[in-house]
Amino acid sequence: MRPKVTIIGSGMVGSTTAQYVAQRNIADIVLIDIVENLPQGKALDLLEAGPVLGYDCTVVGANDYEASAGSNVIVITSGSPRKPGMSRDDLLRVNMGIVRSVTQQAASRSPEAVLVVVTNPLDAMCHVALEASGFPPHRVVGQAGVLDAARFRTFIALELGVSPRDVTAVVLGGHGDTMVPLPRYSTVAGIPIPSLLPKERIDAIVERTRDGGGEIVRLLGTSAYYAPAASVAEMVEAILLDQNRVLPCSTYLQGQYGIDGLYVGVLVKLGAGGVKEIIEIDLTEEERAALHRSAAAVRELVEAMMRF
Repeated sequence: MRPKVTIIGSGMVGSTTAQYVAQRNIADIVLIDIVENLPQGKALDLLEAGPVLGYDCTVVGANDYEASAGSNVIVITSGSPRKPGMSRDDLLRVNMGIVRSVTQQAASRSPEAVLVVVTNPLDAMCHVALEASGFPPHRVVGQAGVLDAARFRTFIALELGVSPRDVTAVVLGGHGDTMVPLPRYSTVAGIPIPSLLPKERIDAIVERTRDGGGEIVRLLGTSAYYAPAASVAEMVEAILLDQNRVLPCSTYLQGQYGIDGLYVGVLVKLGAGGVKEIIEIDLTEEERAALHRSAAAVRELVEAMMRF
């Protein structure tokens, strides 16, 4: 029997994630959405692409959670984007309710699953999913760092005129303006970026990485979905195939880097069962201070949620 992946939310991120997972042909897929006929239509469309693209996994859509029972991985993409006139607290309150509800319904039917949270504000929503599921922290992980690192890699490759396949990059911290790209740990074919670029160009690339999501919104008028979905699919594959990939993910820290009881993006070993190990790397005083500032921004959001 194939593994099963349930994707909650059939918008652009959710449906594109389903497409990328289907193309890997590693799991049967369930798409869930509250909008009647939307997940069913997208699932059927994806299923009909299988003969052309060469995958034979099943893809089904549903408006309830029964079809998700026994999932190995549950991906949570459902949530509201920030709308005009909506404060940060308004968005937090709305998405808290959505993430809590969908997590409870999905987790109760798949008690051994790994939860991958995508809904923003990402790191804060991981706390909601952790509490709502009752799962151990290693089975609740957030997708952010893979996307942020992919953007960092893209901009480095564009700057140097090299293939992004030869670029590795590390980004720590919360998913947002306070993220911490680490040029010292980012390389082209093993060569550290500071050996290839002057500081002013590195600083410009770091800033563009931090604004990566905002740049897409300004161009598209909506949030990105191709790169986020590809990043989720990479994490799903690492979990299902027990690849022990070393990836930057939002995970629950319990003293690592001097941060306790908080979801923050760091390098982890990701495989069967979720986060197998949190990998601590040596940071300079400046890098460590930046990571702690980012963690403080996440903690502020978590504390705001506790007031609701």
